[in-house]
Amino acid sequence: MKTIRKDLPKAGLLKIAALVTLLILFAAGSQAAINGVSGTTFSLTAKTDYIATGDGGSVYFWGYALDAGRAQYPGPTFIVNQGDTITINLTNALPADAGPVSIVFPGQEGVTASGGSSGLLTNEAPPDGSTVVTYTFTATHAGTYLYYSGTSPELQVEMGFVGAIIVRPYLGAGYAYNHNDSRYDQEYLFLLSEMDPRIHQAIEFQGVAAVDPDWLSDYFPGWWFINGRNAPDTMLMAGAGWLPTQPYNCMPRTHPGERMLMRVVDAGRDMHPFHHHGNHARLIAQDGRLLDTGSGSPMIDLSYMEFTVQAVPGATADAIFDWTSKGLGWDIYGDPADPDYAHQCNGLDVPSDVIDPNTGEDCNYHGVPIPVVLPESQSLTFGGFWSGSPYLGSLGTLPPGEGGLNPNGGLAFMWHSHTEKEMTNYDIFPGGMMTMFVLEAPGVPIE
Repeated sequence: MKTIRKDLPKAGLLKIAALVTLLILFAAGSQAAINGVSGTTFSLTAKTDYIATGDGGSVYFWGYALDAGRAQYPGPTFIVNQGDTITINLTNALPADAGPVSIVFPGQEGVTASGGSSGLLTNEAPPDGSTVVTYTFTATHAGTYLYYSGTSPELQVEMGFVGAIIVRPYLGAGYAYNHNDSRYDQEYLFLLSEMDPRIHQAIEFQGVAAVDPDWLSDYFPGWWFINGRNAPDTMLMAGAGWLPTQPYNCMPRTHPGERMLMRVVDAGRDMHPFHHHGNHARLIAQDGRLLDTGSGSPMIDLSYMEFTVQAVPGATADAIFDWTSKGLGWDIYGDPADPDYAHQCNGLDVPSDVIDPNTGEDCNYHGVPIPVVLPESQSLTFGGFWSGSPYLGSLGTLPPGEGGLNPNGGLAFMWHSHTEKEMTNYDIFPGGMMTMFVLEAPGVPIE
């Protein structure tokens, strides 16, 4: 049986809100920088709360709360600078039967802990609401990292004690690492996780003692998340007021020829092969370490192309995704027979053997029409992201009530787990570990 709370929106209202908010999101420009908190000192409290699911239900969880706020899933994303000394203070306000809580920081060197009691992996905060455990480390290496509870992680990570750390390099924002080939125009976080409803329901109604130990080794998830949300909620704005414990969204957008940094974190217990339709991506780092020999090559010399990021439990991966129309076979911007067609490739009226740096167009196919006859609208089934036109930046005629989620005429691609059962919300498709990527036309703002 699923838990349904009356103070959360019903499924139908959530879907209506999703559609309306997506329009607002596109009109205002979505967030192209990762949402998180910056600084050198942070205070967290372990608390209980509820998250909303994409099918209109809710799940009891444990999470890290920032300062005096509510618990959130995942925990706050810390965005810090390479070389800074970072201090994180932790207190524990969980029920007594939950036991102590802690934080471990894979990939960080020289972590010290003080206060509380000594646990198997690090110092732990008891559930008294007042004992403070302080963790300190120097952010020595740039990159993408995971943090999570080191106390009974088989239970506490499942319950929600996970989060991401981004260490900016000395080169600053706009670079993932201290290498020119790690430059990016936009960056997005993809923190992947799952939950087994049996465990959460047992603890909510009967306490920790009700959890069958077999569930922790033979778990059976029912929900899958990107940044703590199931689709379609992944595509709503960050900080949506009706998702107070799930502040982070995930809807990547870029322009042709630009470089998007994908920061992929597997915070769960399963592998989550994350598939990005539209193009391959080049893996440049794993677990916060650049795939480079240090030879001075202008390209990260151990990087490689892949069509699916192989997200491994407890691991992180950084990849550069870019898109051009190279080899597509037709002019992505329009049909020369259209009287409104006025696009030029590389400032020329004739094709040239280049990729236009301003438009991402393969100039070999400048002016070449699509080599098929497109079906009439009456023969099509429309999705919300179909603009009515196959051309980038163009809108076409749509039947009343169709489309509407792509007002800029972008090209939309589904990004999702390639373990396809993970694209459901409690067996309802579509949902789960899925979002939409939108390739926007040049000039469309991505803020």
